Amino acid sequence: MSSSCRIWRRMQMPDLARIHRYHSLPEQGPKVLFFSGGSALNKISRVLKGYTHHSIHLVTPFDSGGSSARLRAEFDMPAVGDLRSRLMALADETVMGQPEVYALFTHRFEMTATLAELTEELKQLVAGTHPLIQPILNPMRELIQTQLGVTQAKISEGFDLRGASIGNLIIAGGYLNNQQQLDPIVFLFSRLVKALGEVKTVLDEPYHLSVELENGEKILGQHRITGKEQAALDSPIKRMWLNKGLKAVAPINSEIADDRRDMIEQADLICYPPGSFYSSLLANLLPIGVGRAICQNPNPKIYLPNLGVDPEQFGLSLMTQVERLVTTILADTQSIEAIHFGGLDFLLLDDRYDYGDIDENKLNSLGVSVIKTPLITEKEDKYDEQMVVKALLSLM
Repeated sequence: MSSSCRIWRRMQMPDLARIHRYHSLPEQGPKVLFFSGGSALNKISRVLKGYTHHSIHLVTPFDSGGSSARLRAEFDMPAVGDLRSRLMALADETVMGQPEVYALFTHRFEMTATLAELTEELKQLVAGTHPLIQPILNPMRELIQTQLGVTQAKISEGFDLRGASIGNLIIAGGYLNNQQQLDPIVFLFSRLVKALGEVKTVLDEPYHLSVELENGEKILGQHRITGKEQAALDSPIKRMWLNKGLKAVAPINSEIADDRRDMIEQADLICYPPGSFYSSLLANLLPIGVGRAICQNPNPKIYLPNLGVDPEQFGLSLMTQVERLVTTILADTQSIEAIHFGGLDFLLLDDRYDYGDIDENKLNSLGVSVIKTPLITEKEDKYDEQMVVKALLSLM
């Protein structure tokens, strides 16, 4: 008969001995898992790869704005912008990596160019004559050309390439060339750029985000709730779900793959990081099996809340954010007889920033403890990436 237990140790913040050990041997570093999307975590990721090459990044494939939206509409595919962005943040930027591939993946077509100019530029990339692709050695160059050639052949005439990311077009070609699966091409290009960590979409499905506001309005599409491409919400979000398409309310969901479940269950630490609260963080927790896997993991789970204003958090206090986070995780555990561990252990806060009222009794009832430590530079009202990374590493 087996049983589950947790062993706690005395904690130092920051724990300089642990930090030094990880920094000395990042190849043997811990498995820190992040549920995130967007670019909010990219700077932290760049710092973290100096301490561990085993971080895990589960990102959302549900974005519906920007140039990714055009690819999604064209091929009915998941969004790949966050995937590509995080891969680049984790790429080995030394000579031992592939700086030429990095430069190609991060390049975007000009917004002011004509369709004819951009079509010609894509043609040059596929042919291998473009100055960005020429320095890349074979067989890597031929591999990239093949994926871009698939995209070129399958996009409709007049497809708007303005502002399109070359990296997104390459990944899209790989997706189309691998039976509409992202994992094979992501695995391949992770190796090409020598990503010092692992990046995967939480689901490999072309779903969208939908929300209902407190005023009863229902909104379809991630780009309509972030407050970036359209006007900010004027009513708080009441609930969110995954939706099939953007034309009508059609709730849908799928179970995470076994490898995602194993990653979550076996992570040395789980972090719910800063970023768009609903479309980047909670969206990752919606697929079936995520919450269950989190609650099977005995290791620390940390929430590092946003600083400043996130339009998606309109009407949400810090305490409400914590409650929504825990509720979203536990909603996935209702169909099982027992859960071994909770969904959140620690609220990690800067020791001087004003996050609003903190109800210690409420946090205790949720099984959450507060850790306060310096996380913000004196002159700037934003998290210091080095301080955040060292705080997280001190918890393992």
